[in-house]
Amino acid sequence: MSPVSLKRPRAATRRTPAVAEPPRVGFVSLGCPKALVDAERIVTQLRAEGYVIAPSYHDSDLVVVNTCGFIDDAVRESLDAIGEALAENGKVVVTGCLGAKAGADGGNLVAQVHPSVLAVTGPHALEEVMGHVHAHLPRPHDPFVDLVPEAGVKLTPRHYAYLKISEGCNHRCSFCIIPSMRGDLVSRPIGEVVREARALLKSGVKELLVISQDTSAYGVDIKYRTDFVDGRPVRTRMTELCRELGLAAREHDAWVRLHYVYPYPHVDEVLPLMAEGLVLPYLDVPFQHAHPEVLKRMKRPASGERNLERIQGWRKVVPELTVRSTFIAGFPGETEAQFDALLAFLKEAELDRVGCFAYSPVEGASANELDGALPDEVREDRRKRFMQVQQRISRRRLQRKVGTLQRVLVDAAGPEGAIARSAGDAPEIDGVVHVAPHPSLKVGAFLDVAIDGSDAHDLSGVVVDGGAGAPAGPRRARAVRRA
Repeated sequence: MSPVSLKRPRAATRRTPAVAEPPRVGFVSLGCPKALVDAERIVTQLRAEGYVIAPSYHDSDLVVVNTCGFIDDAVRESLDAIGEALAENGKVVVTGCLGAKAGADGGNLVAQVHPSVLAVTGPHALEEVMGHVHAHLPRPHDPFVDLVPEAGVKLTPRHYAYLKISEGCNHRCSFCIIPSMRGDLVSRPIGEVVREARALLKSGVKELLVISQDTSAYGVDIKYRTDFVDGRPVRTRMTELCRELGLAAREHDAWVRLHYVYPYPHVDEVLPLMAEGLVLPYLDVPFQHAHPEVLKRMKRPASGERNLERIQGWRKVVPELTVRSTFIAGFPGETEAQFDALLAFLKEAELDRVGCFAYSPVEGASANELDGALPDEVREDRRKRFMQVQQRISRRRLQRKVGTLQRVLVDAAGPEGAIARSAGDAPEIDGVVHVAPHPSLKVGAFLDVAIDGSDAHDLSGVVVDGGAGAPAGPRRARAVRRA
């Protein structure tokens, strides 16, 4: 897991607030994109109520630390961040997944390790966090009078934003403790999600990254209840949501990218929307393994054989589809033969983007009780072997794009060129497109780029004159004449 961390306030002593100055809150956020959205909502509410978001401990009257508690390294990082905030400021409110984690005696882990924190909440606890902030740093004015941007305050670059459609998860995977911290699936009404998406697009966002713990299960908990979008009745369901988001994005020449998509049969309904250009031809599918016995011990749905069939079916509908996934190597009881089956799956599936973790026990996960724990060196060896196979696959698949025209979104630009992303590249987790210097390079701009090089992870190319400013919706890559 790669935590998304905001820049922490720099270490300094806590300031003494001046008379009549608005109260100032420092913010430290660790964890995944879902935690980042929680942070965005808290920061938005703080701004709405007149608090200033301070850049350092020294400038803060109080610090909020948004934590992660998924794996042991994340727990240690979060506890260290809390300790740093206490040492440098002294007034700390803790929220996030670690806040829901129990200690050795059954009490709250954070409170045990850092008893001087002002308060501790679990994840997606906006009202609780604000209540604690109000108790220790009174609100300066009425939020109904003061204005904030309609889309709220975002902690991502201006041109893309995460859109969280639900909380929690109904699965009970043996290696995961997310449901114990975030609870069962709770879907947001589709009308509310679309309104937020439109506000983001109106503010200048060019890419919506749809996230949840299980995007494919959106609406299951409320039995796909009908809600209203522009007065129209629309079911709260994945397919309908993708269509509504795609139509809204088309109006603003923007992208919609899907993350955390379990390979349920109804995901097939979204492929025609990709073919229409409403949704990017990209699926982030957490397969985790391919051998049925390992999947059973993981308590994961589906099987390697069915997943292969589904991937092949998806690519028939959308040939340019990018499929990314994550896997675990060295799960308890995994035999060499079962690992070989995973490698065989990988070679046949030819996934575009893949990450692999050596299995690591997570405190509180039921997988810890399974027999057949493998030595650390075996787990790490299998991870390396897995990634060696995937690197060859990735290099081969990216090579096929040399000589094609790709629509890219620019993330960074300067005199030496630009870092951009194609439809097949999600920010921070996938590869990039290195673009040669050109007058039209601008952060947040869409450009047509002729791909002239590739390696195992990234592409490179040159801007096609006249390729800037055209409609930004995804379209099939096409061959261009080599320079």
